[in-house]
Amino acid sequence: MLLRLDPAVHDALARWANDELRSANAQIEFLLRKALADAGRLPGAARPIPRRGRPPRRPAEGAEGADPTEGPEDTGREPRRP
Repeated sequence: MLLRLDPAVHDALARWANDELRSANAQIEFLLRKALADAGRLPGAARPIPRRGRPPRRPAEGAEGADPTEGPEDTGREPRRP
């Protein structure tokens, strides 16, 4: 979809999106969904925006209550076992 914006508005939107760790496209979708929801016009069939990025870390097996920020950096691979 082609969207015509004033260059100053586009620059402000791009900076805002960057601050929120989103693309400009994702920021526009976020704002449109919020405006639709606030106006009571968001369709019930609209799926939620999927989460992007790395999945959250899970505690190690058998380490109930362990702090997931401790230990080696998560590489996304299973640890080697002897």
